[in-house]
Amino acid sequence: MKKKFLSETLQAHVDSFVPGGQGIATLENGKKAFIWGVLPGEDVEFQTTKSKSSYCEGVATKILKASPKRIEPKDECYLSTSPWQILDYNFELESKAELVKECFTQQKLDIEVLPTMTDGKEFFYRNKMEYSLYFNHDDEQIHLAFHKRGSHGKIQISGSSIERPELFARAKEIVKDLNDKHEEARKYQSMLLRCNQAGEVSGDLFENGKPHPIMNPLTDSLLGKEYSYSPNGFFQINLPVYELALKEIAKHVGDGPLLDLYAGVGSIGLSIAKDGQKLTLVEVNGAAVEEMKNNANGRPNTECILAKSEEVTEYITPDSIVILDPPRAGCDKKLIDKILEVEPQRVIYLSCNPITQARDAALLAEKYKISAAQPFNFFPRTPHIENLIVLEK
Repeated sequence: MKKKFLSETLQAHVDSFVPGGQGIATLENGKKAFIWGVLPGEDVEFQTTKSKSSYCEGVATKILKASPKRIEPKDECYLSTSPWQILDYNFELESKAELVKECFTQQKLDIEVLPTMTDGKEFFYRNKMEYSLYFNHDDEQIHLAFHKRGSHGKIQISGSSIERPELFARAKEIVKDLNDKHEEARKYQSMLLRCNQAGEVSGDLFENGKPHPIMNPLTDSLLGKEYSYSPNGFFQINLPVYELALKEIAKHVGDGPLLDLYAGVGSIGLSIAKDGQKLTLVEVNGAAVEEMKNNANGRPNTECILAKSEEVTEYITPDSIVILDPPRAGCDKKLIDKILEVEPQRVIYLSCNPITQARDAALLAEKYKISAAQPFNFFPRTPHIENLIVLEK
């Protein structure tokens, strides 16, 4: 029989942040503790949510000695959605640049990391949100909820400041309609909503045991180019900061054939390709490729390919510029090997996970020089980091 986990209340001194966003501490018995809701330098009391032989995880319950960088969070539910609401914003930007540097240092890569780029907007930036539903037996009403960090439970919410206000307003309307119809919360898995920059909202409820509904597409503009996309498909959630990243990428495009791998709906390649420049877009998701073709909209010298990026390596040529924007797991080893074999003139690598980006960059460093890393604050008040590097032969 599996031994039941018994939570403990422990005390610790927090040494630093780890890339996942928790604070790390070393307990008296030598075990490492990864703790949410803390800042480096703080003395805290925390409740364990997981315990293994060499480490434990937990959530702070009391701050015994606070950091001067600590501020009051805006939301009661901040640990569920944006656990870095407790940081001074400038300290958040500094910490993200330091974490990027640490990821590359661990791979024995000494590179310059530029200050984290931001549009300065800390709240109400997300254009996509998924809500849980919670039935409160006291008032016999369905309420919006988020999952409680470190557990399988839910936390009922009355407000949230991480997403655009149009989304929360629409979510409340849907919940009111469910209550008016005396629907059951357990019937639904979640609610997904998305809005464009104009504030138009699309989305729906996901019913348990049923296929996801088809949602009305949205349109948005990036660097003057219009894109259509599905609310439940892949499209960046913070478009103003994404545009900052696209402008940085555009500086390194050059004139050779442009190969955009892990291309999604094509928003990088189509936004930054020069007039007449050969552009090849590769994506494994069929629905995204259909949207990509629509977004390409007859652009000459453009090819849209449905395939895994590592399976079309014949498109990598010595004169090409390769754009990589892989999922959190990073690039497939087969793709890295092909780049090292063919040696395209330049690799532009945007990543939502600097840990796997640094791992891939260390492999490519055999033949490529890594220019300065440029972090972007796509996800303010959270520990998530988007990072751009450019690799030259």
